[in-house]
Amino acid sequence: MLYSLVGALESGLLYALMALGVFITYRVLDFPDLTVDGSFTTGAAITTVMAMNGYSPVISLIFAFCGGALAGLMTGLLHTKGKINGLLSGIIMMIALYSINLRIMGKPSLSLRDTTNLFSSAPVWLIGIIVAIGVKILLDLFFKTNIGLSLRATGDNQRMIKSFGANTHMTTILGVSLSNALVATSGGLIAFSTNQTNINMGVGMIVIGLASVIIGEAIFGRKTIFRATIAVVLGAIIYRVIYALALRIPGMDAQDMKLVTALIIIFALIIPTIKNAMQEKKTSRKRAEEVIQQVNSTSKGGSALDVTH
Repeated sequence: MLYSLVGALESGLLYALMALGVFITYRVLDFPDLTVDGSFTTGAAITTVMAMNGYSPVISLIFAFCGGALAGLMTGLLHTKGKINGLLSGIIMMIALYSINLRIMGKPSLSLRDTTNLFSSAPVWLIGIIVAIGVKILLDLFFKTNIGLSLRATGDNQRMIKSFGANTHMTTILGVSLSNALVATSGGLIAFSTNQTNINMGVGMIVIGLASVIIGEAIFGRKTIFRATIAVVLGAIIYRVIYALALRIPGMDAQDMKLVTALIIIFALIIPTIKNAMQEKKTSRKRAEEVIQQVNSTSKGGSALDVTH
């Protein structure tokens, strides 16, 4: 049981980068990007092939980051310059990446067992914490820059930011590129963690990323960027813990995990609604009590006045 929870913590830290990438498109840009399912595998494929050819793990991850950024760049260009719907742009690029990833890998599955691994010199949890917290801090700093503020404004109100002369096409392309770069880096880390890369390993990543974002926000909130990014990281860890615990339920099989993921997302989406309903009910009750107190005070004052007369 303890081993499962430690493994869930470690994988949650590695998947946190992917969740942060989804956060950029889903929350900051309000862009429904399905490129994630393909770019995750792209990062893993680039990392694995380069590691197998003798490149250092760090260099492999840097190239994975660049590969993911390139995939995001193409999606952004399809949407902004090609005038293709955002959702459709992501789907087109996701389909294209399947063939591109096969070209990179050469075959559907590759193993890293006989190559130098990033986690050979340090435990997974330590590197995971350093990478997750480091990227979270860098994102916080980035969103405080002029470019970062423009990116946030593009997602909040694109018409308004256009009126100030900002190039929303560039900010959209930048945001989608950065998002997929982080997703691809996460894919590379997972490849090192599992010692293998599979052509289908990215399937459903967008759902896992959304689940992490929604769970984190439902529990920890997102009033500020600092709070939102830490919520996403913790949401990714919580998701993996729930996933690990669900696998230990008697009769539960790996094939049922998509259903579990759907239920987790539904539950996470319902939590804010329940919280708001309870808050509104509490506020209404408080207002009713204040009205009753005012009526009682007025009545007592009126009675006293009558007796005096």
